[in-house]
Amino acid sequence: QVQLVESGGGLVQSGGSLRISCVAPGNIFARYVMGWYRQAPGNQRELVATILSGGRTTYADSVKGRFLISRDNAKNTLYLHMNNLKPEDTAVYYCQADGGLFFDRVYWGQGTQVTVSS
Repeated sequence: QVQLVESGGGLVQSGGSLRISCVAPGNIFARYVMGWYRQAPGNQRELVATILSGGRTTYADSVKGRFLISRDNAKNTLYLHMNNLKPEDTAVYYCQADGGLFFDRVYWGQGTQVTVSS
């Protein structure tokens, strides 16, 4: 069973910063598109950012210029650096590994709570 393990969530004041991490199995991390999603209470899960194995990134408009997705291939670890956090960023953040059409598999982590107080 593939496990994606997130860590680093917590409570932070508005304007603050936080970094969350996700460790994935090496064979998954090297071949899959890695991404972060989030889900706030009462809302659907939404894309935050993705990163390809080669480093190309995409971001939701709501986080552009504030969040940075990165990966450490030696550690099989995905990061989301969140700066200038706002109360509307409060959500459970999920790590995703997407195998696309070739692998036809999508894996999710268990989620980590990020709460931004005003």
